[in-house]
Amino acid sequence: MLSELSPLEIALLCVGAAGIGVSKAGFSGVSMLHVVLYAFVFGAFESTGVLLPMLVVGDVCAILFFGRKADWPHVRKLLPPTLVGIVVGWQLMDQIDAQYFNLIIGVIIFSLTVVQAIRSLKPSWFEQFPHQTWFAILLGLLAGFTTMLANAAGPVIALYLLAVSLPKWELIGTSAWLFLVLNVLKLPLSYNLGLIDPQSLAVNAVFAPAIPLGMLAGRWLVAKISQDLFNLILLAFTAIAAIRLMGWF
Repeated sequence: MLSELSPLEIALLCVGAAGIGVSKAGFSGVSMLHVVLYAFVFGAFESTGVLLPMLVVGDVCAILFFGRKADWPHVRKLLPPTLVGIVVGWQLMDQIDAQYFNLIIGVIIFSLTVVQAIRSLKPSWFEQFPHQTWFAILLGLLAGFTTMLANAAGPVIALYLLAVSLPKWELIGTSAWLFLVLNVLKLPLSYNLGLIDPQSLAVNAVFAPAIPLGMLAGRWLVAKISQDLFNLILLAFTAIAAIRLMGWF
């Protein structure tokens, strides 16, 4: 696998690995960058297995940088429905049409992004629904399903944590712990599907060092911007990720 990579593909994989670090530093919508780049090099299905161990590396780095700021009640609230979504996604992974699935997920994420944007302008609108149990269950199921099929649940979790008004550092730390648990649990499932093997792990070993470099850049940027600007950037990246999922570019 490594020996077959062209110089262009090596460059794209380096950029994608650094993008993992940036996304784990709080800009979760950037996650579509490494999803798209790795899918371009390895194919949509196979790339999920290549990416997963690298995401675990990113989660561990994120916890070292941000983990002490986690909001544990939200982790506990999201974890059960997300685990159910992962199991459902695993069962359907080799049966579902990826293009159709991406379109549906993209429409849902984009719709939620619009609602959150309206809510940020009109705080009294939709004031109660982010704190309802059904909202956590719905987004947890969606996140689990999306992370199993496409490693693209970052925007979903970000939307939930934005909706419940977590400060930026708590949002990053909460996401880090949640995704570490989810991604570690996904490892045996991906191995069972034949997506993780010695060749894919060799790719991980070569490109994983770019992850903490991207995270350092992301942490520097988060520290420099205000809470309002952070929320705006996160919403913008999430909208772009949704549009990409819908296949508009």
